[in-house]
Amino acid sequence: MDTAQITIDAPSEAVYDLVADITNMGRWSPECFRTAWVDGATAPVPGARFKGWNRTKVLGIPAQWSTTSTIRQADRGRAFSFDTGLSGARWTYRFESAADGTGCTVIETREDANPNLAIKLLSLPLEGVRRKQLTEGMQVTLERLKAAAESA
Repeated sequence: MDTAQITIDAPSEAVYDLVADITNMGRWSPECFRTAWVDGATAPVPGARFKGWNRTKVLGIPAQWSTTSTIRQADRGRAFSFDTGLSGARWTYRFESAADGTGCTVIETREDANPNLAIKLLSLPLEGVRRKQLTEGMQVTLERLKAAAESA
């Protein structure tokens, strides 16, 4: 499992609202540049689905793809998670409120919850490179989220 975390000077509910509005993900992520609800979904509830469009460079070679994700957990101010269809990765954001309620710590994790065997086998040669990219990207995502939450 990969993990990144950051402390944000904003209430956990407000930060959760930014993350759970999946149409914002393109603002935070260095890899995911666009997201949209699908299948009639309009809100972050378990079972709702959205599509994400991603792009990056792997060993200097441009790559672009899309995947449909399903929301697993939507507990305002506490946790938000979704599973990606293509890779089977589970992305989770946990929100831990500060004692005084004015700030929070956000912990982002990525784990292989239900990996697609073919994708897993094809990605093995690049495992170290992609894992480093994803972990660094998680920290960038949280830093951008922090900037947005604290300027609101």
